[in-house]
Amino acid sequence: MTLSYDSNGEGPTLVLLHSSVCDRGMWDPQVTLHDAGYRVVRCDFRGFGDSPVANQPYSDASDVCDLLDYLKLERVALIGSSHGGEVALEVAARRPRQVSALALLCSAMPGHVPGPELKAFTERKTALLAANDISGAVDLSITTWLGPDASQETSEHVRRMQRHAFEMQALGKFASVSEPVDITRITASCLAISGAHDLLDFREIAAGMPDRIAGARHLELPWASHFPSLERPAAVTELLKDFLSEEFPAL
Repeated sequence: MTLSYDSNGEGPTLVLLHSSVCDRGMWDPQVTLHDAGYRVVRCDFRGFGDSPVANQPYSDASDVCDLLDYLKLERVALIGSSHGGEVALEVAARRPRQVSALALLCSAMPGHVPGPELKAFTERKTALLAANDISGAVDLSITTWLGPDASQETSEHVRRMQRHAFEMQALGKFASVSEPVDITRITASCLAISGAHDLLDFREIAAGMPDRIAGARHLELPWASHFPSLERPAAVTELLKDFLSEEFPAL
């Protein structure tokens, strides 16, 4: 088992999957879901937080599947932010009997072809990192992904996580490979959340989820950018509680 993780509480298990900007620390406000009768598991993908960089080709989704096996989890709900949502979709498609519910916050999607905005961001970030301008790349992430509701404290928290990830990943040779999956195989209840201030790519992915997953629902938050769980943590935690109480109730 490769990934560093923590576990809080007892009950049906929620697995929280972070974005490619942050690490599992992005879910600090949502750890309180254990008070609602859940076991809350958070992990760091390779090259983030406390998980080491990879020394061979790997897949984040395979790593998460290995973690589920290590913890002997037969039934879970996955909550994923951005890249974590993409990973959640891969896992749910590969293991439809194991994943009972999906909450996707401004999720990426396997096989998505970037639009102009996302492509321009990626090219600019890549250029800054190639020039060893980590500070510039961190600034770019902050201005791109955090919306007007993010506090200064939240901004600094995200800044620290992003810098740590960039510094760690500079030591590695391999990045996660997304494996082809058929997300129409997903049987989990699904809530796809988008932010009205987010890039068009992620708004369109969320809006299109009901056409890809049977029974999926889309909810757009008019105040949110790319990280609603950090911008208004209390509101998003309550939203998740409401979804879970219907689709993945605590014992």
